[in-house]
Amino acid sequence: MKKLSNIIWGVVLLAVGVVVALNALGVTDVSLWFDGWWTLFIIIPCLVGLATEKDKTGNAIGLCIGVLLLLEAQDILDFSLLWKLIVPAIIIIIAVKLILKGIRSEKSEEKAEEDGEKADIPSEFVAFSGSKKDFSGKTFDGAELNAIFGGIECDLRDAIIENDCEIKISAIFGGIDILLPENVKVIVESTSIFGGVSDKRSSKADSNVTVHIKGLCLFGGADIK
Repeated sequence: MKKLSNIIWGVVLLAVGVVVALNALGVTDVSLWFDGWWTLFIIIPCLVGLATEKDKTGNAIGLCIGVLLLLEAQDILDFSLLWKLIVPAIIIIIAVKLILKGIRSEKSEEKAEEDGEKADIPSEFVAFSGSKKDFSGKTFDGAELNAIFGGIECDLRDAIIENDCEIKISAIFGGIDILLPENVKVIVESTSIFGGVSDKRSSKADSNVTVHIKGLCLFGGADIK
């Protein structure tokens, strides 16, 4: 997938370079500074993410918002209408994700039961509210945290983390706090649009166990403590 991402970015940069060169030679007169050009910094990364990442939800939301902002900059949409559309668009995409996830989870649970395996990882979704997940004394193999207009605190300080694991996050107009033990290494891979992931730990361990934090921060953020 990383190779595909590099190819897509290479094609985009090549196209920009060719246009700039042709403009300089007087062959073309294509303006790269059209109204709303800055929205491409939202749209293009999200398009790349849709093509290369397994979890499409965050990138779908980012793409939707980028396109709406571009339409507003082009005076196709009114600003007041824009904000009326963004919130329901996010809710619809999240709802579709939950429905599809529910269908997939049911199938995976059935398969896991047939194979005699442990099914699924913990998942938490909050909207316009708050939640706290405490894994003290429990074996932790990963989780999925989704906060929209709300907040989640995930306390892993006393959790048992024996192997590398992954925490998928979506912070949309919301916040997520992840409290980790000192003896783990953290790698963050996130798509951040008007938000971000902040590692606020005073000391960062060089451990054999790595917690991968992946996801989307859209007008929201995640703090690692």
